[in-house]
Amino acid sequence: MKQDEIEIRVRYAETDQMGVVHHGNYALYLEMARIEWLRKLNISYRKMEENGIGLPVVSMSVNFKKPVHYDDLITVKTQLKKAPSALVEFEYEIHNELQEIVSTASVVLAFIDMKTKRPTRPPKYFLEALNG
Repeated sequence: MKQDEIEIRVRYAETDQMGVVHHGNYALYLEMARIEWLRKLNISYRKMEENGIGLPVVSMSVNFKKPVHYDDLITVKTQLKKAPSALVEFEYEIHNELQEIVSTASVVLAFIDMKTKRPTRPPKYFLEALNG
């Protein structure tokens, strides 16, 4: 399936008192990677919302293997797990500068009609971008 990667430099504010990236920041890293994944397919999340489609997170799981510290350069690899239906599933690997896997994650999002707040099928342009 389609995959992409981005690099992120860990900022001091993202670390805890022990100097390790606080676990809550991983959701942000995954979102950043997912938004860039969409952008590289010429899909604008902003335009999706303007056209009445939302993508709320249904579930998220992160497995921590090694700590990440201030000023580390991490690479977040994003991959679509399977063809989307009313749900879209992503898998992630986060690597440190030594190319070691520091964490793995998965996120499931639902396509939602923002007027009815009900699940819906992915927009046609989303599916076309995946096949293009």
